[in-house]
Amino acid sequence: MHRIHAWRPPIDGVVEVLHARFGEHGYPMHAHDSWTVLLVDDGAVRYDLDRHERGAYGDLVTLLPPRVPHNGVSAGPHGFRKRVLYLEPRLLPERLIGASVDTPAIADQPLHRLVSSVHRVLRTRDEAAADGLLALALERLRTRLGEPAPPRPPTRVAAHGLRDLLDEHVVDGLPLSQAAARLHFDPAHLVRSFRREFGMAPHQYLISRRVDLARRLILSGHPLRSVAVDAGFYDQPHLTRHFTRILGVTPGNFATGPSSRAPACPAG
Repeated sequence: MHRIHAWRPPIDGVVEVLHARFGEHGYPMHAHDSWTVLLVDDGAVRYDLDRHERGAYGDLVTLLPPRVPHNGVSAGPHGFRKRVLYLEPRLLPERLIGASVDTPAIADQPLHRLVSSVHRVLRTRDEAAADGLLALALERLRTRLGEPAPPRPPTRVAAHGLRDLLDEHVVDGLPLSQAAARLHFDPAHLVRSFRREFGMAPHQYLISRRVDLARRLILSGHPLRSVAVDAGFYDQPHLTRHFTRILGVTPGNFATGPSSRAPACPAG
């Protein structure tokens, strides 16, 4: 039995996310116009790339370049389960295509954890978190493919610049790529610098600011049904999950708790 779930998240540069389980299905030779970042969570995949037989399985991160034909079939009788990110060509330099053809399978557990985490947070609709994790994964991919690491500019300047931008876009959010362009820093450097300076990831800071805004709206008498969107969350469950995680109480209980009631005026 085949099961496929595919969607396009609102993240700059991500063309498609695919989670699938395949039984006997085999892909014929084909090509994508995007980079393919593949994790095989169960089973193994045998594929041909540039007239060489390859394999994807276990903790390997497989990177297939744009416009290079390949196929794919289960290497065993029980099929395989995979997760795939399809990325716009501009996210990785074209000069790395040759290296990815020569070595498409990358054995790198930190990289595997990063890519897996991107998938995990995408399923919870935390696109801001996925944006930062993807930037770190792309940096590590470039390094593994032989791209020289860029010089490290000052950490504090990058971190405080990003914090100021996030403060300006608490409700509407700001894609990491846009923040990087405005601040003239590499996206991965922004994420690392923010963590070192403030002890939390940029998306965690943004979520905490949105929860803080939500509690102010609640205490100002805004109806709960509108607070989520007004504070920058997708919907009520999204707000409730993060509100409860940070404050230890649901928005509804926070609104009806003792702290939400004005103190009584003294008699006389």
